[in-house]
Amino acid sequence: MIGLVALPLATLAIAAVLFVPTYRRLKRAEFIRTYEWPPGLLDKLAGHHRGFTRKESALVAQGLRQFFLAYLNSGRAYVAMPSQVADDLWHAFILYTRAYQEFCQKAFGGFLHHTPAVALKEGRKKDNTGLRRVWLQCCKLDGINPVKPTRLPLLFALDTKLNIPGGYRYEPDCAQLRRNGDAGSQCGGDFSSSSYDGGTDGMSDGGRSDGSSSDGGSGDGGGDGGGCGGGGGD
Repeated sequence: MIGLVALPLATLAIAAVLFVPTYRRLKRAEFIRTYEWPPGLLDKLAGHHRGFTRKESALVAQGLRQFFLAYLNSGRAYVAMPSQVADDLWHAFILYTRAYQEFCQKAFGGFLHHTPAVALKEGRKKDNTGLRRVWLQCCKLDGINPVKPTRLPLLFALDTKLNIPGGYRYEPDCAQLRRNGDAGSQCGGDFSSSSYDGGTDGMSDGGRSDGSSSDGGSGDGGGDGGGCGGGGGD
């Protein structure tokens, strides 16, 4: 009789272990998608980028949400920002100190430190790991094949779309990029190339679950509610 009672309890315990992290991540993802930005934040972005319309500022805000979702969905491992204009908005958001701290706590369980926007660099493992992880997660969010993309995820398209001075330019078509000899743009297909080391385990991101971390401490330490990813400063 005891065995018959213990079996369902054990099953329930296993189900809880598997379900709770997924439920928590989905709840946090919904919070990120529906979060209302602090009053005046998008105005600050428009002030920094003269001529920005409200529609353009909202597009950047959507790109920043995509970055936050990429961080959450990667198990809160180290990530790097691929867009200069989204980085500008992120930095402005951080200056709303209390609002940003509260956002991070509800979205991630701890503080996400700012990492400056960087470009994909051949032979630079540390830099490329975070970028490739964001590429993979953003492609998933936008329904794009990360290995053979025919278009770019929003976050990677922002700087070109909005013609941001000094921004980061990406193209999905490697062959066309090579034929044109465009040294100023990066190719989306390069994120899956072994020549750009620091990959994400064959573009599968290693199958990490919610709350785990990697990269020798660049993430949040793996615990729910711990201090979140670093790797660079303001």
